[in-house]
This record gives sequence, structure tokens and C-alpha cells, in this order.
Amino acid sequence: YKYTVGQPYVYPKNSLSYTSNFMRMMFATPCEEFEPNDVLVRAMDRIFILHADHEQNASTSTVRLCGSSGTNPFAAIAAGVACLWGPAHGGANEAALNMLKEIGSVENIPAFVQGVKDKKYKLMGFGHRVYKNFDPRAKVMQKTCYEVLEQLGINDPLLHVAMELEKVALSDQYFIDRKLYPNIDFYSGITLRAMGFPTNMFT
Repeated sequence: YKYTVGQPYVYPKNSLSYTSNFMRMMFATPCEEFEPNDVLVRAMDRIFILHADHEQNASTSTVRLCGSSGTNPFAAIAAGVACLWGPAHGGANEAALNMLKEIGSVENIPAFVQGVKDKKYKLMGFGHRVYKNFDPRAKVMQKTCYEVLEQLGINDPLLHVAMELEKVALSDQYFIDRKLYPNIDFYSGITLRAMGFPTNMFT
């Protein structure tokens, strides 16, 4: 990330936790001292934990399959990262964020929902192959999202769209029958954007 924005690399400090160091190495500059924000560090901790491997997801399976050929760990992990890049896996939170941007405002939600039913649009950030009912991680991520936005004083219009879309989807029989409940990606994209991460880095 530092290379892409033309800034020098920031080396870690042993006095900081893993996540505090991660935030510092992302956002610090040599000309001033970086003070980790406890709320943002806690949010990043949750993101790391909640997005961690659960069962045989696509990237985990890819790493294991690649490693089974006897390749080196770097190659196996690189293969997993490449798999994670896809919009149906690691790119899901970016896809959900792009969907909210396309909806634009709360007033456009009814037309978008009808478009989903008519198979004109895809509903991103809803449903999960493992969590067949509600994604338990989504509740934690929703709370974390509110905490980050409040801490930073951000009034993100996309959050209003997300909240209304969630409300509509949870009360509409079409989505209930198909068990399309919000998943973690529905809120993590808004959270990461608020924290300063470019959307092309979400994966």
C-alpha cells in the first residue's frame, strides 16, 4: 500500500500489538508519530478474527490443494490470496459496497429490491454457503461499524442505505423464503472504507 501511494515503508514497533502495528504500518508517516486509535484497532482485530478461516472455504481449500503438490509455502499462500481476490469470496465486501453505491439513496431501494426479484440485479452481502440462516458474524460487524463511524464522526449515507435495505430484506417474504440474511461483508466494506482503506485493498 505504501508503495502505491508513493510513501516510504514504515517498520513495526515491538511495543505495539499485531493489529496496532498493522494500522501504524498502513497509515503512519515518518514526519509525525502515529498514535493508534483504540476503537479502530479493536475494529481491525474483529475484522481479522471474523474473516478468518471457517471450515473449507475457497481460499483455504486452494492453499491446501496447492500445498499438497509439495510446493513451497509462499506459492501455496499466493494461490490462496489469488483465490480470495474473487468477488464471490474475499471481494464480497467490495461488491456489497459497490451495490450500496449503485443504489445511492434510501428512495431507490424499492426499485432495487424489485429488480433483485426480477433477476435484473444481484443482492450482494446477503446469504452464505455455510451460515444457512443468519450469519452470526454480521451482528458483531454491524456493531463494530457503528462504533467506527461514531468514533470518526462520519455520517455515511451508505450506512443509511444499508440499514434500510437490511430492514426491507428481513421483512420481505421473498428473501425470508430464500434465507437471504445479511452476512459479514454487508457491513465490513463500510467499516474498512471509513477507516481509510481503499476499496481495491479489501481483498
